[in-house]
Amino acid sequence: MKSSVIYIVFIVFVGTAKAQVKDLFSINNDSTAFELTIKGASHLASLPLKCITQEFPNKTNHTSNADSDHVLMPKQLHPAFYGCFDWHSSIHGHWMLIRLLKLYPQMPEAIKVREALNKTITKENIINEVKYFDIPLTSSWERTYGWAWILKLDEELINWNDEDGKRWHEAMQPLTKKIVQLWMKFLPKQTYPNRTGVHPNTAFGLVFALDYARKEKNNEFEKVIIESAKKLYIKDKNAPASWEPNGADFLSPSMEEADLMRRVLSKKEFITWFNQFFTLQSLKHLTILPVVSDRTDLQIVHLDGLSFSRSWCMKGLAAILPATDARKKLLMKSSINHLSVALPHVVSGEYGGEHWLASFAVYALLN
Repeated sequence: MKSSVIYIVFIVFVGTAKAQVKDLFSINNDSTAFELTIKGASHLASLPLKCITQEFPNKTNHTSNADSDHVLMPKQLHPAFYGCFDWHSSIHGHWMLIRLLKLYPQMPEAIKVREALNKTITKENIINEVKYFDIPLTSSWERTYGWAWILKLDEELINWNDEDGKRWHEAMQPLTKKIVQLWMKFLPKQTYPNRTGVHPNTAFGLVFALDYARKEKNNEFEKVIIESAKKLYIKDKNAPASWEPNGADFLSPSMEEADLMRRVLSKKEFITWFNQFFTLQSLKHLTILPVVSDRTDLQIVHLDGLSFSRSWCMKGLAAILPATDARKKLLMKSSINHLSVALPHVVSGEYGGEHWLASFAVYALLN
Protein backbone atom coordinates (compact mmCIF):
# COMPACT_ATOMS: atom_id res chain seq x y z
CA MET A 1 0.00 0.00 0.00
CA LYS A 2 1.32 3.37 -0.94
CA SER A 3 0.77 6.19 1.49
CA SER A 4 1.94 9.66 2.25
CA VAL A 5 4.04 9.98 5.40
CA ILE A 6 4.26 13.26 7.23
CA TYR A 7 6.91 13.64 9.90
CA ILE A 8 5.51 15.31 12.96
CA VAL A 9 6.26 16.62 16.42
CA PHE A 10 2.90 15.63 17.86
CA ILE A 11 -0.56 14.61 16.84
CA VAL A 12 -3.93 15.51 18.32
CA PHE A 13 -7.19 13.87 17.41
CA VAL A 14 -10.56 15.37 18.14
CA GLY A 15 -12.52 12.13 18.47
CA THR A 16 -16.00 11.59 17.15
CA ALA A 17 -17.53 8.18 17.61
CA LYS A 18 -19.66 8.62 14.52
CA ALA A 19 -16.73 9.21 12.22
CA GLN A 20 -14.39 6.71 13.91
CA VAL A 21 -11.54 8.96 12.94
CA LYS A 22 -8.82 6.92 14.62
CA ASP A 23 -9.64 3.97 12.35
CA LEU A 24 -9.07 6.11 9.27
CA PHE A 25 -5.51 7.14 10.06
CA SER A 26 -2.58 5.46 11.77
CA ILE A 27 0.40 6.70 13.73
CA ASN A 28 3.66 4.76 14.08
CA ASN A 29 5.02 3.65 17.48
CA ASP A 30 7.12 6.72 18.20
CA SER A 31 4.49 9.16 16.89
CA THR A 32 6.71 10.45 14.11
CA ALA A 33 4.69 9.28 11.12
CA PHE A 34 1.08 9.76 10.10
CA GLU A 35 -0.60 7.62 7.44
CA LEU A 36 -3.94 7.33 5.72
CA THR A 37 -5.21 3.76 6.11
CA ILE A 38 -7.08 1.81 3.45
CA LYS A 39 -10.19 2.26 5.57
CA GLY A 40 -9.50 5.98 5.64
CA ALA A 41 -9.08 6.11 1.86
CA SER A 42 -12.28 4.09 1.49
CA HIS A 43 -14.27 6.38 3.73
CA LEU A 44 -13.00 9.58 2.10
CA ALA A 45 -13.71 8.14 -1.35
CA SER A 46 -17.28 7.43 -0.29
CA LEU A 47 -17.99 11.14 0.18
CA PRO A 48 -17.66 12.36 -3.44
CA LEU A 49 -19.11 9.05 -4.64
CA LYS A 50 -22.31 9.97 -2.83
CA CYS A 51 -22.64 13.31 -4.58
CA ILE A 52 -20.79 13.08 -7.89
CA THR A 53 -24.08 12.27 -9.63
CA GLN A 54 -26.29 14.16 -7.14
CA GLU A 55 -27.71 17.07 -9.09
CA PHE A 56 -29.40 18.93 -6.22
CA PRO A 57 -28.91 21.07 -4.23
CA ASN A 58 -26.87 22.92 -6.82
CA LYS A 59 -25.20 26.31 -7.16
CA THR A 60 -24.57 26.86 -10.87
CA ASN A 61 -23.39 30.51 -10.89
CA HIS A 62 -24.69 30.59 -14.44
CA THR A 63 -25.25 33.94 -16.18
CA SER A 64 -28.28 33.68 -18.41
CA ASN A 65 -28.27 35.22 -21.89
CA ALA A 66 -31.87 34.35 -22.70
CA ASP A 67 -34.84 32.45 -21.37
CA SER A 68 -33.68 29.38 -23.30
CA ASP A 69 -30.52 28.89 -21.21
CA HIS A 70 -32.02 30.31 -18.02
CA VAL A 71 -34.13 27.19 -17.56
CA LEU A 72 -31.41 24.60 -18.20
CA MET A 73 -30.76 22.07 -15.43
CA PRO A 74 -27.26 21.67 -13.94
CA LYS A 75 -26.68 18.41 -15.82
CA GLN A 76 -27.62 20.10 -19.08
CA LEU A 77 -25.20 22.93 -18.43
CA HIS A 78 -22.38 20.68 -17.23
CA PRO A 79 -22.86 17.04 -18.21
CA ALA A 80 -19.54 15.92 -16.71
CA PHE A 81 -19.25 18.04 -13.56
CA TYR A 82 -22.77 18.75 -12.35
CA GLY A 83 -22.76 16.97 -8.97
CA CYS A 84 -21.46 17.80 -5.49
CA PHE A 85 -23.26 21.16 -5.28
CA ASP A 86 -21.11 23.12 -7.76
CA TRP A 87 -18.79 22.70 -10.74
CA HIS A 88 -15.47 23.13 -8.99
CA SER A 89 -16.40 20.83 -6.09
CA SER A 90 -17.37 18.15 -8.58
CA ILE A 91 -14.01 18.55 -10.30
CA HIS A 92 -11.90 18.26 -7.19
CA GLY A 93 -14.09 15.35 -6.13
CA HIS A 94 -13.10 13.66 -9.40
CA TRP A 95 -9.44 14.50 -8.74
CA MET A 96 -9.63 13.02 -5.24
CA LEU A 97 -11.17 9.78 -6.46
CA ILE A 98 -8.45 9.36 -9.08
CA ARG A 99 -5.72 10.17 -6.55
CA LEU A 100 -7.03 7.58 -4.10
CA LEU A 101 -7.60 5.02 -6.85
CA LYS A 102 -3.95 5.33 -7.89
CA LEU A 103 -2.58 5.04 -4.35
CA TYR A 104 -5.10 2.55 -2.94
CA PRO A 105 -6.20 0.39 -5.89
CA GLN A 106 -7.51 -2.30 -3.53
CA MET A 107 -9.92 -0.05 -1.63
CA PRO A 108 -13.48 -1.44 -1.65
CA GLU A 109 -14.79 1.55 -3.61
CA ALA A 110 -12.37 1.07 -6.52
CA ILE A 111 -14.93 -0.53 -8.84
CA LYS A 112 -17.58 2.08 -8.00
CA VAL A 113 -15.06 4.86 -8.65
CA ARG A 114 -14.27 3.51 -12.09
CA GLU A 115 -17.93 3.03 -12.91
CA ALA A 116 -18.78 6.59 -11.84
CA LEU A 117 -15.94 8.25 -13.74
CA ASN A 118 -16.60 6.20 -16.85
CA LYS A 119 -20.03 7.85 -16.90
CA THR A 120 -18.90 11.42 -16.27
CA ILE A 121 -15.50 11.75 -18.00
CA THR A 122 -16.49 10.89 -21.54
CA LYS A 123 -15.50 12.58 -24.79
CA GLU A 124 -19.05 13.77 -25.41
CA ASN A 125 -19.49 15.20 -21.92
CA ILE A 126 -16.16 16.99 -21.98
CA ILE A 127 -16.79 18.50 -25.42
CA ASN A 128 -20.02 19.96 -24.03
CA GLU A 129 -18.11 21.34 -21.03
CA VAL A 130 -15.78 23.09 -23.50
CA LYS A 131 -18.73 24.55 -25.40
CA TYR A 132 -19.94 26.22 -22.21
CA PHE A 133 -16.94 28.56 -22.30
CA ASP A 134 -17.96 29.76 -25.76
CA ILE A 135 -21.32 31.07 -24.52
CA PRO A 136 -21.37 34.91 -24.24
CA LEU A 137 -20.24 36.22 -20.83
CA THR A 138 -18.65 32.93 -19.74
CA SER A 139 -14.97 33.36 -20.69
CA SER A 140 -14.11 34.35 -17.11
CA TRP A 141 -16.40 31.80 -15.49
CA GLU A 142 -14.74 29.89 -12.62
CA ARG A 143 -11.56 31.95 -13.01
CA THR A 144 -9.26 30.84 -11.50
CA TYR A 145 -10.34 28.25 -8.91
CA GLY A 146 -12.27 25.98 -11.24
CA TRP A 147 -9.58 26.41 -13.88
CA ALA A 148 -6.95 25.31 -11.36
CA TRP A 149 -8.79 22.15 -10.40
CA ILE A 150 -9.31 21.14 -14.04
CA LEU A 151 -5.54 21.25 -14.49
CA LYS A 152 -4.95 19.39 -11.22
CA LEU A 153 -7.39 16.69 -12.35
CA ASP A 154 -5.66 16.26 -15.70
CA GLU A 155 -2.22 16.43 -14.08
CA GLU A 156 -3.18 13.36 -12.03
CA LEU A 157 -3.91 11.45 -15.23
CA ILE A 158 -0.68 12.31 -17.08
CA ASN A 159 1.52 9.23 -17.60
CA TRP A 160 -0.75 6.96 -15.52
CA ASN A 161 -0.41 3.45 -16.92
CA ASP A 162 -4.04 2.49 -16.46
CA GLU A 163 -6.56 1.78 -19.21
CA ASP A 164 -9.34 3.82 -17.63
CA GLY A 165 -6.89 6.57 -16.73
CA LYS A 166 -5.62 6.77 -20.30
CA ARG A 167 -9.16 7.05 -21.63
CA TRP A 168 -10.09 9.74 -19.10
CA HIS A 169 -6.91 11.66 -19.92
CA GLU A 170 -7.66 11.55 -23.64
CA ALA A 171 -11.24 12.68 -23.05
CA MET A 172 -10.09 15.59 -20.87
CA GLN A 173 -7.76 17.12 -23.46
CA PRO A 174 -10.20 19.52 -25.19
CA LEU A 175 -11.20 21.02 -21.84
CA THR A 176 -7.64 21.11 -20.48
CA LYS A 177 -6.41 22.86 -23.60
CA LYS A 178 -9.30 25.33 -23.43
CA ILE A 179 -8.42 26.20 -19.83
CA VAL A 180 -4.74 26.68 -20.70
CA GLN A 181 -5.75 28.98 -23.58
CA LEU A 182 -7.97 31.02 -21.27
CA TRP A 183 -5.16 31.35 -18.76
CA MET A 184 -2.58 32.29 -21.35
CA LYS A 185 -4.89 35.03 -22.58
CA PHE A 186 -5.70 36.28 -19.09
CA LEU A 187 -2.33 36.33 -17.30
CA PRO A 188 -0.60 38.99 -19.45
CA LYS A 189 -3.42 41.43 -18.74
CA GLN A 190 -3.77 40.68 -15.01
CA THR A 191 -2.45 43.89 -13.49
CA TYR A 192 -3.23 43.09 -9.86
CA PRO A 193 -3.49 39.82 -7.95
CA ASN A 194 -6.69 38.77 -6.26
CA ARG A 195 -5.79 38.37 -2.58
CA THR A 196 -9.07 36.93 -1.36
CA GLY A 197 -9.24 33.84 0.83
CA VAL A 198 -11.84 32.17 -1.38
CA HIS A 199 -12.21 30.97 -4.98
CA PRO A 200 -10.64 33.77 -7.06
CA ASN A 201 -7.34 33.74 -5.12
CA THR A 202 -4.63 34.26 -7.72
CA ALA A 203 -1.76 32.55 -5.93
CA PHE A 204 -3.65 29.31 -5.33
CA GLY A 205 -4.64 29.11 -8.98
CA LEU A 206 -1.10 29.75 -10.16
CA VAL A 207 0.30 27.03 -7.89
CA PHE A 208 -1.90 24.38 -9.47
CA ALA A 209 -1.34 25.79 -12.96
CA LEU A 210 2.43 25.70 -12.46
CA ASP A 211 2.34 22.13 -11.14
CA TYR A 212 0.39 21.11 -14.24
CA ALA A 213 2.65 22.98 -16.66
CA ARG A 214 5.72 21.27 -15.24
CA LYS A 215 4.15 17.81 -15.24
CA GLU A 216 2.95 18.31 -18.81
CA LYS A 217 6.30 19.90 -19.77
CA ASN A 218 4.48 22.87 -21.26
CA ASN A 219 7.42 25.26 -21.14
CA GLU A 220 5.58 28.20 -22.67
CA PHE A 221 2.78 28.00 -20.10
CA GLU A 222 5.29 27.56 -17.28
CA LYS A 223 7.20 30.65 -18.39
CA VAL A 224 4.08 32.81 -18.49
CA ILE A 225 3.06 31.63 -15.01
CA ILE A 226 6.48 32.36 -13.50
CA GLU A 227 6.62 35.78 -15.12
CA SER A 228 3.15 36.57 -13.84
CA ALA A 229 3.93 35.39 -10.31
CA LYS A 230 7.03 37.55 -10.11
CA LYS A 231 5.25 40.55 -11.58
CA LEU A 232 2.43 40.30 -9.08
CA TYR A 233 4.26 39.31 -5.91
CA ILE A 234 8.03 39.82 -5.99
CA LYS A 235 7.90 43.25 -4.33
CA ASP A 236 5.55 42.24 -1.52
CA LYS A 237 6.75 42.82 2.04
CA ASN A 238 5.23 42.68 5.52
CA ALA A 239 2.16 40.59 4.75
CA PRO A 240 -0.82 41.72 6.84
CA ALA A 241 -1.31 38.23 8.21
CA SER A 242 -2.87 39.58 11.41
CA TRP A 243 -5.94 40.45 9.31
CA GLU A 244 -6.53 36.78 8.56
CA PRO A 245 -8.81 34.96 8.46
CA ASN A 246 -11.89 36.50 6.96
CA GLY A 247 -15.15 34.90 8.02
CA ALA A 248 -15.52 32.60 4.99
CA ASP A 249 -11.88 31.87 4.11
CA PHE A 250 -10.78 28.43 3.01
CA LEU A 251 -7.44 29.76 1.78
CA SER A 252 -4.87 31.91 3.54
CA PRO A 253 -3.93 34.76 1.16
CA SER A 254 -0.45 35.18 2.65
CA MET A 255 0.29 31.45 2.91
CA GLU A 256 -0.87 30.79 -0.65
CA GLU A 257 1.37 33.56 -1.91
CA ALA A 258 4.39 32.13 -0.09
CA ASP A 259 3.53 28.65 -1.36
CA LEU A 260 3.62 30.03 -4.90
CA MET A 261 6.85 31.98 -4.52
CA ARG A 262 8.76 28.99 -3.14
CA ARG A 263 8.04 27.34 -6.48
CA VAL A 264 9.14 30.19 -8.75
CA LEU A 265 12.25 31.43 -6.93
CA SER A 266 15.54 29.70 -6.21
CA LYS A 267 15.95 28.58 -2.61
CA LYS A 268 18.28 31.47 -1.85
CA GLU A 269 16.00 34.01 -3.51
CA PHE A 270 13.00 32.61 -1.72
CA ILE A 271 14.55 32.79 1.75
CA THR A 272 15.40 36.45 1.13
CA TRP A 273 11.86 37.13 -0.07
CA PHE A 274 10.31 35.12 2.78
CA ASN A 275 12.31 37.00 5.42
CA GLN A 276 10.84 40.29 4.20
CA PHE A 277 7.33 38.94 3.68
CA PHE A 278 6.61 37.36 7.07
CA THR A 279 7.59 38.56 10.51
CA LEU A 280 7.83 35.88 13.19
CA GLN A 281 4.81 37.47 14.84
CA SER A 282 2.81 37.11 11.61
CA LEU A 283 3.71 33.44 11.30
CA LYS A 284 2.75 32.79 14.90
CA HIS A 285 -0.60 34.46 14.29
CA LEU A 286 -1.28 32.04 11.43
CA THR A 287 -0.68 29.06 13.72
CA ILE A 288 -3.82 29.97 15.68
CA LEU A 289 -6.52 27.52 14.65
CA PRO A 290 -9.61 29.02 13.00
CA VAL A 291 -12.82 28.79 15.01
CA VAL A 292 -15.66 27.06 13.16
CA SER A 293 -18.82 28.02 15.03
CA ASP A 294 -21.44 26.38 12.80
CA ARG A 295 -20.73 23.57 10.36
CA THR A 296 -24.25 23.71 8.98
CA ASP A 297 -23.46 27.20 7.61
CA LEU A 298 -22.13 26.88 4.05
CA GLN A 299 -19.80 29.87 4.48
CA ILE A 300 -18.55 29.36 8.04
CA VAL A 301 -17.65 25.72 7.30
CA HIS A 302 -15.11 27.08 4.81
CA LEU A 303 -12.86 27.57 7.82
CA ASP A 304 -12.36 23.81 8.11
CA GLY A 305 -10.95 23.99 4.60
CA LEU A 306 -8.67 26.80 5.77
CA SER A 307 -7.10 24.41 8.28
CA PHE A 308 -6.30 21.96 5.49
CA SER A 309 -4.92 24.57 3.07
CA ARG A 310 -2.82 26.18 5.78
CA SER A 311 -1.53 22.72 6.62
CA TRP A 312 -0.28 21.93 3.11
CA CYS A 313 1.22 25.40 2.70
CA MET A 314 3.02 25.21 6.04
CA LYS A 315 4.36 21.74 5.25
CA GLY A 316 5.75 22.95 1.93
CA LEU A 317 7.30 26.05 3.46
CA ALA A 318 8.83 24.06 6.31
CA ALA A 319 10.43 21.71 3.81
CA ILE A 320 12.36 24.50 2.12
CA LEU A 321 13.63 26.25 5.25
CA PRO A 322 17.07 25.32 6.65
CA ALA A 323 17.16 22.78 9.49
CA THR A 324 18.56 25.42 11.82
CA ASP A 325 15.72 27.85 11.14
CA ALA A 326 13.36 27.96 14.14
CA ARG A 327 10.48 28.74 11.79
CA LYS A 328 10.79 25.26 10.28
CA LYS A 329 9.72 23.55 13.51
CA LEU A 330 7.02 26.14 14.12
CA LEU A 331 5.48 25.60 10.69
CA MET A 332 5.70 21.81 10.76
CA LYS A 333 4.14 21.62 14.21
CA SER A 334 1.34 23.95 13.15
CA SER A 335 0.83 22.04 9.89
CA ILE A 336 0.09 18.84 11.76
CA ASN A 337 -2.01 20.61 14.38
CA HIS A 338 -4.24 22.17 11.71
CA LEU A 339 -4.53 18.85 9.89
CA SER A 340 -5.34 16.69 12.89
CA VAL A 341 -7.92 19.06 14.36
CA ALA A 342 -9.76 19.46 11.05
CA LEU A 343 -9.78 15.80 9.97
CA PRO A 344 -12.66 14.63 12.17
CA HIS A 345 -14.96 17.24 10.67
CA VAL A 346 -14.57 15.97 7.11
CA VAL A 347 -17.07 13.28 8.05
CA SER A 348 -19.36 15.53 10.06
CA GLY A 349 -22.52 14.42 8.27
CA GLU A 350 -23.20 17.98 7.08
CA TYR A 351 -23.45 18.25 3.28
CA GLY A 352 -22.12 21.81 3.37
CA GLY A 353 -18.69 20.42 4.24
CA GLU A 354 -18.86 16.83 3.08
CA HIS A 355 -19.41 17.72 -0.61
CA TRP A 356 -15.89 19.21 -0.83
CA LEU A 357 -13.77 18.97 2.34
CA ALA A 358 -12.54 15.43 1.69
CA SER A 359 -10.64 16.73 -1.36
CA PHE A 360 -8.82 19.27 0.77
CA ALA A 361 -8.05 16.63 3.38
CA VAL A 362 -6.63 14.26 0.77
CA TYR A 363 -4.51 16.99 -0.79
CA ALA A 364 -3.13 17.93 2.64
CA LEU A 365 -2.42 14.29 3.47
CA LEU A 366 -1.06 13.01 0.21
CA ASN A 367 0.60 16.00 -1.44
